[in-house]
Parts: sequence; structure tokens; C-alpha cells
Amino acid sequence: MSDPTATPARHTVVAAALELFATQGFEATSVEQIAQAAGVSRSTFFRQFGGKDDVVFTDHDDLLSLLRSFLATPHENPWSAVCDASVEVFRHFAADPELARRRYSVVRQVPALREREIVTVFQYERVFDDYLRSALPGIDPVESVAFAAAVTAVHNHVLRRLLRGTVPVDPSVLAAAYDDLLHRFGVHPAGEEPAVDDLVIAAFPRRMPAAEIARRLRSELD
Repeated sequence: MSDPTATPARHTVVAAALELFATQGFEATSVEQIAQAAGVSRSTFFRQFGGKDDVVFTDHDDLLSLLRSFLATPHENPWSAVCDASVEVFRHFAADPELARRRYSVVRQVPALREREIVTVFQYERVFDDYLRSALPGIDPVESVAFAAAVTAVHNHVLRRLLRGTVPVDPSVLAAAYDDLLHRFGVHPAGEEPAVDDLVIAAFPRRMPAAEIARRLRSELD
């Protein structure tokens, strides 16, 4: 999966903007200052990004398009495909952790940017949910929503380790977490070979409500 956000010209503008935001503040930085620092014209900046807040989130907008393209291709295991797509997003940020940390610092200081970040996170989750519903006709919407939310939450947890720390976090860390997640949901492509003590056999009267059966099973398993 190629990365459309990695062009040198766009990277230069983003890096220049985030540096100015970090040193003199988001509100105090003008588009003219960003364009001058990046060595581009004001019109070029607006043509490429639109506005100051857009330059902060341009990676996310491009990565969302990248995700949709990746998931539009055939995949043997849709559950794994969602995880693989998320790892590729993480790989993008891990490739330049200092830039990612600078963006994180800027977003934390500006309420409007924090609100947009929340919307962006939901967009990733929605892409995963929509894909699962399309790739697995008849899937219970609760299952697709739950898995999409879990993938997004795990991604954000590992990403925060990268953003709040000072050492690199390899994408393999996230891949390992997803390997465990796939097992937990029972959808790992390698299948499941449960050990004898992982099997539970229970018998209940047919008339017993399902909720009571679930309650008793939880009680015994706990």
C-alpha cells in the first residue's frame, strides 16, 4: 500500500507548519508565514491544503482514502484485512515519529483541533465497520461495530505510546496486539485449536431464559 502523503513537497509544508504552530502557537501563525517557511506561494498552500487546520490533518485525510482503496481489493480474511490496514496507518506515523509527536502536541493545545481529531478517529472506525458489513453479508451490525471499535482503540493505544514516549514503537507491536484481538474474537485466519481445558459443556432446562443461562455461565467461568 503506497503512501500518497509521503511526497517531499507536501511533507515540507506540513513540517514547516507544525514547527511554527509549536513555537509560536496555532492562532498566532499565519498562512503567509507557513508558505514562506516552506518555500511555496500562498496560492500553492491553499491549493494543496485549504487552511491551517487542514495542514494538521492532511495525513489523516489521505490515509482514509488509502484505507478505502486497500479494503476495496479482495481479501481472504476480512477481519485480518481491517487489522492489516490499521497497521499500515500506524506504519506511516512510525516512519517519522518526531513529526507525529509535534502534531500531537499542537492538537492537544487547540480545542478546535482536538474536536476535529475525535471526528477523524470516528471516520477510521466507520471505514472499518462499513467494510466488514460489505465483505460479510449478513453480519450482525453489533459484531462489526464492536470489532471496528476494538481495532481503532488498540491502534490509538499503541499510537499514544509512540506519541507520548521518546523511543520508536515498531509496527510489529501493533500487529502482535491485533493477532491477539483476532484470537479473542475467534476470527484468526489460522483458526482455533482449543485445549481441553478451554472447552465448556453445560446443560440447562430448555425453558430457562437465555439471559439466566448467560448469567450462570459467567458466574461459573469467573
